[in-house]
Amino acid sequence: MNTDIGFAIIGLGMGANRAKAVTETPGANLVCVCDLQEEKAKKLAQELDCEYYTDMKNVLERDDVDVVGVMTPSGTHADVGIQAIEAGKHVFTTKPMDIKVEKCDAFMSAAEDAGVVLAVDFQCRYGENNRRLHKFLSEDGLGKLILGDLRMKWYREQSYYDGGFPRGWKKDVQYEGGSAANQGVHYIDLLHWFCGPVVEVYGRSGTLGHDIGTEDISLAMLTFENGAWGMIETTTCSYPSLGTRIEITGEEGTAIWDKSNEVTIEVKENPDLGVEDIPIEAGPQNIVQDMLGAINEGKTVAVPGEEGKKSVRIFNAIYESSRTGKTIRLD
Repeated sequence: MNTDIGFAIIGLGMGANRAKAVTETPGANLVCVCDLQEEKAKKLAQELDCEYYTDMKNVLERDDVDVVGVMTPSGTHADVGIQAIEAGKHVFTTKPMDIKVEKCDAFMSAAEDAGVVLAVDFQCRYGENNRRLHKFLSEDGLGKLILGDLRMKWYREQSYYDGGFPRGWKKDVQYEGGSAANQGVHYIDLLHWFCGPVVEVYGRSGTLGHDIGTEDISLAMLTFENGAWGMIETTTCSYPSLGTRIEITGEEGTAIWDKSNEVTIEVKENPDLGVEDIPIEAGPQNIVQDMLGAINEGKTVAVPGEEGKKSVRIFNAIYESSRTGKTIRLD
């Protein structure tokens, strides 16, 4: 008898990668994949030896599906996830949790009422260097924090927004939120994870380099709960792409993170300290392992719903501040 936890993945853009991760994880069984594009779903199903569908109703009807991975457009995450929860499934969703805070709340309420696991797949949370830096900062390794800033300068051709399936969904505000909510949200999540909760946001967003309904540049000033200040800068207008960087400064030194998950720490009283010197406990390497631990052992996932909602509140506060010209309080 197969006692593995059955997984289904809906949406096969980034979802194809997650489906492959299921097949590579002991204790997990990829039951099926689902995508609106039949050829894409069929090809991946043949490659991974599973069933495929173009209608998620067929997925949710299966008794052997225990977990549904939601990899659909951002503005549909809560809607699709709630349908899966109502079918009795555990759910994880790719970033962001959704593009509206109220939908995140409905998502969490549905999971709580059903007694199922809900997780947000922020893959950066599983990286060892990132977990080491988080532990170091949580133990005041840099002393009192003063400043945490994020700079994400990427480039996207107009064709990126015009393409996709259905065509043009990436530039539609019904489905996407722009450079902060889409490309930048991984790093917004890291910034607030590293520096503590954000309590105040003053932002400005605009569409300066593309013909799209969403923003392609956002700037924000932050205040963290611990009193530190912060900055966020995200854009998809930077040619060439200049990458992503987070810098965190405290009274005792500075930590620098870049998109390759490389971390540099400079501490006044311990100049030889490297991130590899910070001990951490073993943990899941990806969302699939994380879900297995939660279902089989009752462990808390790396990013439960309440944690996943925080970055959604931040980028919505940036947008609201830009619309109103006011500072937005989050506490």
